[in-house]
Amino acid sequence: MRLMAVPAAAMLVALCAAPALAQPATTPVPGPRDPAQPPASAGPTPPTHAIGDAGTGLAVVRLAPDSTPTGTILPGFGEQLPKQSAAEIGVGLASAQANTEAYLSYERSVAQASPLGFAVQGRAPQTPGTLVQTASPDNAEPVTGGLTPPATPLDALLKVGLLNGSAHARWHDELGPCVQPLADAKTSVASLSVLNAIPALPATPDLTGLLTQDTPKLDAAAKQSLIDNVKQLTAPLSQLGGLLSGTPDTGANGSLLSLPDTLSARSTVELVDLPGSPNKAVRSTSTLQAAGVRLLAGTPAEIRIDVVSQPTLVALSTGDRATSAISYTAPVLRVSQGGKELGTLDAANPKLDVPIGVTAGQELPLVGALAEGLPKLDIGVLRLQIAQLNQRDVELDGPLQQGGPTIKGFMLGATARLLDLQLLPTDALGLPNLPSALAQVSLGEQIVRAAAPNGGVVCAPAQAPPGGGGQAAPPKKGQPLAYTNAAYKTVPIFWTGTALLLVGVVVVAALPTRRRPTAKTT
Repeated sequence: MRLMAVPAAAMLVALCAAPALAQPATTPVPGPRDPAQPPASAGPTPPTHAIGDAGTGLAVVRLAPDSTPTGTILPGFGEQLPKQSAAEIGVGLASAQANTEAYLSYERSVAQASPLGFAVQGRAPQTPGTLVQTASPDNAEPVTGGLTPPATPLDALLKVGLLNGSAHARWHDELGPCVQPLADAKTSVASLSVLNAIPALPATPDLTGLLTQDTPKLDAAAKQSLIDNVKQLTAPLSQLGGLLSGTPDTGANGSLLSLPDTLSARSTVELVDLPGSPNKAVRSTSTLQAAGVRLLAGTPAEIRIDVVSQPTLVALSTGDRATSAISYTAPVLRVSQGGKELGTLDAANPKLDVPIGVTAGQELPLVGALAEGLPKLDIGVLRLQIAQLNQRDVELDGPLQQGGPTIKGFMLGATARLLDLQLLPTDALGLPNLPSALAQVSLGEQIVRAAAPNGGVVCAPAQAPPGGGGQAAPPKKGQPLAYTNAAYKTVPIFWTGTALLLVGVVVVAALPTRRRPTAKTT
């Protein structure tokens, strides 16, 4: 038995020591589980660099804008940041993105159509019901369908009709972003009613005791007159004295802003010809299609806004500042009330204020032309504003993504709005803790960005990176794996030990039993 134990122990020690003595081998990068699945990392690197973004929102509602401090993990840093809205809702969001520098191959081209997005005090949860398409791999056809807005805590402020969306993302296996279209997203809404209530205003018709003592423009008599005039209104100020007390089920009555016709948005990112060069330029485009807007629809104070000219926002980057540009076709809006034109909003006249007042003997507040010739006290202002084009540009001289190659080029971006509606309180409404704006509705928010290297985007076949990057070929049969842990040999050691134990049992059982001689007793 001892003779058998020595070779067995030597064999066990040799098996345990084998991993430590073995030469290290390189483990090949595993391929995807599904052969049709794209690799997790970026495969062959395109010899070009391009980034483009375009986003369009049909409507964005902000309650009490600039009223909530921005929270940060750094003590005291939130005081240096601009304040946020108490709540925000975005309707019909269309987003198109292209990024040749994305590490994940399926993030190189992304198109997304979302029915709804919302944030409460800066916290934005994920929104279900979104249509998304990514590339690579390439997608021959877009994904389309209806978008069902999920239930949110802010449903009482917003009613959305039928939403439709489309998302198309593409990527060429050899030419990378040199494909048409590169990223394209669309959304449309059949009906929309926004702000069926104003939460920042009191929900009681009696303002007694609510007005501050230091109201700038009111003496004691005027303050009492304001209290009496608000009492006679058919509803509290949270419903604008009855102007928002319609039936929201109609999709028009009972809302500050409503859409009688379809509103659609489209965002695209594409490569276009660069004059005098075989290379391409990056173009990001945001477009809106709207027929008209109604304010306080179904009430005697209804205001009609007709969209005469549709807005288009384009960012074109050639890689050089001299030839790159932001182009914006500003909308033209005609504002009228009861057949009387109140004004026209265009690039030359981007702002129009419509006062809201109360007076004795009136059950509804007086708005705009209805107040002409009557004594009233203005408690609010409907401010209509368009354009608000903001743009930025920057010279590129570094990696577009962390760890990427150094790129020299030019990037530019811009934002604009079709219509910005703000409900502003006046000094006469001396309620405590009122924000500078009670509510804000941005109809047709647009944003674009484009970046390209000097000389434009090169459309040429992709080159495999050094070292065989990208999707790895399956390992050759018998190719050793890299040793990284003794656990690789655990199973062989276990079964070897088990076999040796069985051999020992058999050997012991097969040996003849030697009886020990018994001692003789005398």
